[in-house]
Amino acid sequence: MKIADAVAVVTGGASGLGEAAARRLLELGAVVVAFDLNDTRGAALKEELGERFHYEQVDVGDLTQVEAAVAAVEKAHGPIRVVVNSAAVARPAKLLSSRGPLPMDGFDLAVKVNLYGPIHVMRSVVPGLSTAEPNEDGERGVIINVASGAAYEGQIGQIGYSATKAALVGLTMPLFRELAQHGIRVMTVAPGAFDTPIYDQVTPALKQELADQSLFPRRMGAPAEFGLLIEEIVRNPMHNGRTIRLDAGMILRPS
Repeated sequence: MKIADAVAVVTGGASGLGEAAARRLLELGAVVVAFDLNDTRGAALKEELGERFHYEQVDVGDLTQVEAAVAAVEKAHGPIRVVVNSAAVARPAKLLSSRGPLPMDGFDLAVKVNLYGPIHVMRSVVPGLSTAEPNEDGERGVIINVASGAAYEGQIGQIGYSATKAALVGLTMPLFRELAQHGIRVMTVAPGAFDTPIYDQVTPALKQELADQSLFPRRMGAPAEFGLLIEEIVRNPMHNGRTIRLDAGMILRPS
């Protein structure tokens, strides 16, 4: 699909992998709207990236906010052709720790943001996208959900995070089958360890330990490398109904 002038919504687009996706799509001429809660970072990116970048304060776990934001984007820019759902929270916790059983508030938040968030965005975008003008292939747009290697090899304490990321992998096939009739592709990316701000508080030794779990290259991923895969998926219409692991062969240890 052509990226230039396409309207893209990137959740979590004010930092980390979402920002990397937003930057790459902008470089290729898209109009990008970041849904995030980091107003300070959103304003800074707007100043840096210019008029084709837009920031909207949106809690993706709140359906009302998502519906209003999507409607505003469509009114201002037209059909949303690309969705990258990368907003997520970790909330690590064990089922049973020295402090007692799993705190349900953290688990509920992970489900609300990591699973309900993408569903909220997709159900808000697809009605308008399904009636948009298709290209010569009959394609109208593409949805890319961001899972994680934790969907496959979750570490101890990642119950909520792993479960919600595995759910995104699981919904890829039925959703791609459903939306194919509308010319809408559905893909999922499962990244490994990428050197994003989430690791800013991690010691160099721990970063190196993570890097050592990759087969090759033996380092953490660069955010721009994630952006390159987003570009490839959007451009190439043969990407559909699959989950791509992007992790240099990393298989995380149990803890």
